[in-house]
Amino acid sequence: MLAEYLVRRLACEDRTTFGRRASVVGISCNVVLVALKATAGLLSGSISVFADAINNLMDAMSNVVSLVGFRVASKPADKDHPYGHGRSEYLAGLAVAVLVVIAGVDLAQGSADRILHPSPTQYSVITLVALVVSIAAKLWLSWFYRLAGNRIGSKTLEAASQDSRNDVLATSAVLLGVVIERVAGVNLDGWLGLCVGVFVLAGGIDLLRDTANPLLGNRPDPQLVERVRRRILSYPGVLGTHDLLIHDYGPGQRFASAHVEMRADADPLATHETIDQIERDLRATEGLATVLHYDPIAVAGTGTDLRDEIMAALARVDKRLTMHDLHVEHEGATRVLCFDCVVPSEVKTSQDDLAWAIEQEVRAKMPGTACRIVFDTGYVASVE
Repeated sequence: MLAEYLVRRLACEDRTTFGRRASVVGISCNVVLVALKATAGLLSGSISVFADAINNLMDAMSNVVSLVGFRVASKPADKDHPYGHGRSEYLAGLAVAVLVVIAGVDLAQGSADRILHPSPTQYSVITLVALVVSIAAKLWLSWFYRLAGNRIGSKTLEAASQDSRNDVLATSAVLLGVVIERVAGVNLDGWLGLCVGVFVLAGGIDLLRDTANPLLGNRPDPQLVERVRRRILSYPGVLGTHDLLIHDYGPGQRFASAHVEMRADADPLATHETIDQIERDLRATEGLATVLHYDPIAVAGTGTDLRDEIMAALARVDKRLTMHDLHVEHEGATRVLCFDCVVPSEVKTSQDDLAWAIEQEVRAKMPGTACRIVFDTGYVASVE
């Protein structure tokens, strides 16, 4: 297909250059469509056709914003931005969404005025041709943006692809109205323009939500979390991992930290080398600049694995509970088991009730033992 061929032709090692090239393709296509539909709208006096032309003009403007976003995002890290400027691309996507919302509001207002004050329209073959060409061009552009966005993982290009799909539906509605008026003589121009405006507005709101999430700090991709978890646990000597944090500073600029549990009685030099190797492998395979914290775990208990005993006690309280950071302290004759308990958001039991229930279960198996529990909830992406 032409879109696939063009993506291959534009492809290059530099992500920013590829993104700029894709944006230029969108600008060129939308400028042609604006000229075509604006001419058809002016000749026919149709508010819906002219509104569709304005919609394409907003698309061209959003492509310019995307172009600027890619350029700014490519700037290297500096003193004031040690993590680079990658989030500029997310800001560009947010600006695209804002422009779409503005276009939707403007189109809806203009169409409402046409409904209240109708005026005759005179559709011609030029109008039909302009709309059909626009539908075909936008279908192609949506597919092109999708391929380009997937190739470099760009939220901005993915947003542009969704916007182009919305344009196809909007223009199809306008074309249907033109056909109905020519065949049945029913003037739906104002109402169709209003539908286009509302449709564009709804799409813009969806885009706002999707592009704002990375800026607000949305939850890491569960598949990425699971891959990181499996990789960490695959190394010899690793007993568990927890408190994974992933920070997204733009495409290709992701940073992570996690705790890695290993035996307290293991060779510290061998443990350090294992952790270093995990960090190197995560950078190579996932593009994550990772810092791992070593948690020494006491595994000698009352003739059994102390960690397993506590995990079993947690399971008896609620199978969704997990633990980490286990160590043992002594207060007089009392042995105190200190650990963190991870409580998933779907567990609604209060922390006081959980603490009481867990301690009862532990004491039933290990008399003379107390628990000091820290509950983990909130922003941590648990990988237990």
